This record gives sequence, structure tokens and C-alpha cells, in this order.
Amino acid sequence: MIIKNIEAKVRLATFIAVGSLLTSLIIVAMNSLYAFKLVSNAQKSIYILDNNIPILARQTDVQMNRPAEYRADVDLFHSLFFSLTPDDNYMEYQMKKAMYLVDESGMQQYNNLKENGFFNSILSSSSVLTLQTDSIAVDMPRRYFRYYGKLKIDRRSSTVVRSLITEGNLKDIPRSDNNPHGVLITNWKTLENKDLQDVEKNTF
Repeated sequence: MIIKNIEAKVRLATFIAVGSLLTSLIIVAMNSLYAFKLVSNAQKSIYILDNNIPILARQTDVQMNRPAEYRADVDLFHSLFFSLTPDDNYMEYQMKKAMYLVDESGMQQYNNLKENGFFNSILSSSSVLTLQTDSIAVDMPRRYFRYYGKLKIDRRSSTVVRSLITEGNLKDIPRSDNNPHGVLITNWKTLENKDLQDVEKNTF
């Protein structure tokens, strides 16, 4: 009987000890998790001095702003590629900047336009091309975009408005001065480029 009582007390003591250990481990884990969250949140908060006045700033996740950056990059590329004036040096400058944002598909389209006399026609007709972006649809899982815009071609004799629709894919690359968003447009192609309006100017 005494032995049984001793065994029961040993089991009870063991149960209490194990329970206390598990409880302590759970409390330590919860405290560690809470402390980790506090430190992580603190690291996202920085103070910027503005005339010796501290201003709280919050660090944000890069991926949160990625869709906006994709649209901004696509918009910038199309503006560089299509907004042109009758100036050789300016067009060359625009194309050089645009080529940093696109893969070989952009150079291929540039060469095709050059062979078809597109840039020479801008010079000969003193045309001014202005691109207006209507919308940019981005499919994040597929890294795919479709661009919708209107291209206004202002010539001496007439003003032409064309519908422009292009598509392509988006690839993340390291950021640089020439590619501040760190996005490379790939497989770029034009789906539609047709006249919507052609208004002749009064030449008198």
C-alpha cells in the first residue's frame, strides 16, 4: 500500500513537472513571437530629420507597389518609343532610352519601323507624335500586360489619331539608373495600330 502511494505521488510529481515544463515552453514561445513582431515592426519605422524635426516614416514591402511600378514602366517605355518630334538626335535619344526597358523584341520593332521609312516620314512631313495612355492592364500571376493608348500624329496638312494596342510580358531585373523600376518588357508586339480620325487642316 505504501509502495502504491509512493508510485502515485511520483507519477503526480512527474505529471506536474512535465506540465510545468510544457507551460513554460509555451509561454517562452509566445513571448519570443511577440518580441519578434515588435522588433520587426520597429525596424519598419524610421525617423527622418526635417530641420531637426523628427518625422516618422514607414518601410513598405516592395511587392506591394510592384503592380504600380509595372504600369509606370510600361507607360514610360511607350511614351519614349512613340512620342517623337522631327529631330534625328531627339528620336535617337528617345530610342536609346527606350531600349533599356525592353528586350530584343523592341529592337526588332524599331528596325522594322526604320526599314519601312517610319522615322524618315516623320522628318519629311515635320510630324509631331504624341502618345496618350488610356489604360494598362497587368496580370500579375502571368506577368503579362496589355497597353491601350491613342497616338496623335500632327502633320502640316492633317492631324491623325490612331488606336494603339500592344502586349508583352514583364521580367524583374536589378534596378539601375537607366531602368529605375527594375522591369524588363519582353515579347513585346503591337496588336492594333489603326486610324480612328483623320482631320485635314486649313492650308489657307
